[in-house]
Amino acid sequence: MNHAYRALKQVSMVLLISCLTLIFGCSTAPKGPIAQAMINSTANPATSLGIAQFTETKDGLQIQASLTGAPQGAHGFHIHEMGSCADGGTAAGGHYNPNSAQHGFLIEDGFAKAHAGDLGNIVVVEDGTAELAETVKGLTLTEDPYAIANLSVILHADPDDFSQPTGNAGGRIGCGIIQLSDS
Repeated sequence: MNHAYRALKQVSMVLLISCLTLIFGCSTAPKGPIAQAMINSTANPATSLGIAQFTETKDGLQIQASLTGAPQGAHGFHIHEMGSCADGGTAAGGHYNPNSAQHGFLIEDGFAKAHAGDLGNIVVVEDGTAELAETVKGLTLTEDPYAIANLSVILHADPDDFSQPTGNAGGRIGCGIIQLSDS
């Protein structure tokens, strides 16, 4: 009987914690808008290279990118200032930089020492796939000063070496416009 009581007590505790998590949410639960960017090849815009999803959470903007069919190696992965992928991605303009800061790695350096679009590198493995998951405190989709909805995300040909002025990441091989989701 005592064993059954303990088991019932443990199950009750698990159910209570589960219910509280559902009621109060967790840090990765969306708190605002959600957006995505379909990343297509700049050489052949009909060729999909992957998707980046952007979700506002209480901890910051959660960025998750998943690539398929991209060239192996490290590639600069940045948010750019314009919402256009025309002209091989050059219409996206430069890195998103509302503070006129130097180039850096936003996740480590913060807004004072990096462009607001400096997300660093994404590493593509031998089979052409890559995953990136970062949460950036301060970036948002719609609230100034660091709103990124309707801007572009660029996949560069080379790795970002974090040098000035833009990290030597080379040409633009993939581009997607960050569009708010209806849901």
